[in-house]
This record gives sequence, structure tokens and C-alpha cells, in this order.
Amino acid sequence: MKVFLTVLLFVFSLNLNAKALFSNDTQAEASKYMSALKNLIVSSQRTRGAVSSFLNGNAMAIDLVYAHQSDMKKAIGEMESLPFAQNPVINSRATSVTRTLISLNNNALDMSADEAFKKYTDAISQALMLAQTVSKQFKDLNEFGYKAVDLMLNVILPLSEEMGQLRALGAGATARKSLNARQSAQIKAKLRNIRKLASTLRATALSLYSEYPKVYGSDFKFRLDQAMSSINSLTKLTEQEILSKKDITYNSSRYFSNATNAVDDVVILFDKNSQAVLKDSDGWL
Repeated sequence: MKVFLTVLLFVFSLNLNAKALFSNDTQAEASKYMSALKNLIVSSQRTRGAVSSFLNGNAMAIDLVYAHQSDMKKAIGEMESLPFAQNPVINSRATSVTRTLISLNNNALDMSADEAFKKYTDAISQALMLAQTVSKQFKDLNEFGYKAVDLMLNVILPLSEEMGQLRALGAGATARKSLNARQSAQIKAKLRNIRKLASTLRATALSLYSEYPKVYGSDFKFRLDQAMSSINSLTKLTEQEILSKKDITYNSSRYFSNATNAVDDVVILFDKNSQAVLKDSDGWL
């Protein structure tokens, strides 16, 4: 009996430090669905940026528009194939989001640049709200799980969206070769929000990594440093080549590519946390 109690207490102590005692199927399914939803959000953000570049005069962006719209369709199919899609509340809200995005893809190229930007941004905002709804299905998370999900939803996804909006605004400005006062103010606001969220991301991620290094793996710190460097490079590029120039000469496709690489470096941190939460759902028993 003493041996059994000793083993049980040891396992319980492991639970307090990293993962749950028993497996959590609901948590695992929610984690998979949220990753699929993240793919939809990311591909929608890319589509918005490519559409903005094209509608502002960069004809070369049309191939990117169709490629990213195709990625959106794949992400929708992935979401709909998962068991979690059968949840009535999730299904209803997800259907509304995907129908809006599909309609946008069919009509965006006939809109003005400002209208397309606003409509994609509104639809992505609804997708981010859907992510919050999904997060409520993460049951019985331990301290690590709650912190990781909070970082994913309230820091990483909002940061990716601020960067995605900057990508669209910057790609539009570089395609037009000009920037008016309203557009300049929009970009400056995005830069402030990005820097604030990036600071929160760095501090929170370092704290979690320090407390749970084995959960994240050996390359997490490298990925975090890489994301911070990419964010810094993008913000400096935007200030030097867009905000500081009366006549913008920077190539729109190149700006879009640089911004996309920076967003991808941030999204990798979402994936790292998602993998950790999914692993956590296995439990010790």
C-alpha cells in the first residue's frame, strides 16, 4: 500500500509541473481544431494582403491571391473534417465565418482596395472570436495549459493579425507608391500595437519556457529570438521604406514576402504551444 501511495504521489507531482494526470480527449480535439482554425486565419490574412497589393496596382500579386484563396479552401476542409466540427455551437459559428470568407473570395477583386481590406478584416475578427469559443472547450487544464492557451489566443493570434494588417497596408502603399495622412496614421497605429504585443509575447514566452523547458523542446528559445528579430526587421523596414519616404520605391511583392516571413515566424510559436497543449492532453495515465 505504501508503495502504491508513493507512486501515486510522484505521478501527482508530475501533474502539477506539466501535464494532466488522466488523458483529456476533449482537450486534444479542441487543440486540433484550433490549429486548423489558425490555418484558416493565417491564409485569410495572406489573402487580404495579396488582394490589397493587387487592387492598389501590383498586377503581379494576382497569383498570390489565387494561391492563398486555395489555402483557405484547404483549411476550411480540414476544419470540417475534424470531429470537433460536430459541436453545434462551434459548427454554427464556423459556418457563418467560412461562408463569409468564401463569398469574399468570389467578390473581393471587384471591390475597392479599402472595402476589400475592411471586409476581410471583419471576417478575420469573427474567426478570432470563434477561436475564443473553441478555447472554452479546453476542460480541466492545469496551470501550464491555461497559460499556454492564453498566450496563443490573447497574444500570438492578435499579434499575427496586427502584423497581417500591416502587411496589407504596407503592400498597398508600396503598390500605389504613395501614402496619404490617414494611411500613414493607420500604419503607425499598427506599429505601436505590434511592438506592445511583441513585448508581451517575449516576456510571457520566456517565463513559460523557464518554468516548463521540457514541454517546449530545445529549439523554442531559438524560435522566439527569431520571431523577435523578424518583427524588429519588419517594423524598421516599414518606417524606413514607407513612412519616411515621400516617394515610395520599395517593391510591393518584396514587402509582402518580407512581412509574410515575419508573420510565419510568429505563428511558429503558436504551433509550438499547440503541440505542447496537445501533448499535455495525453496525461500520465
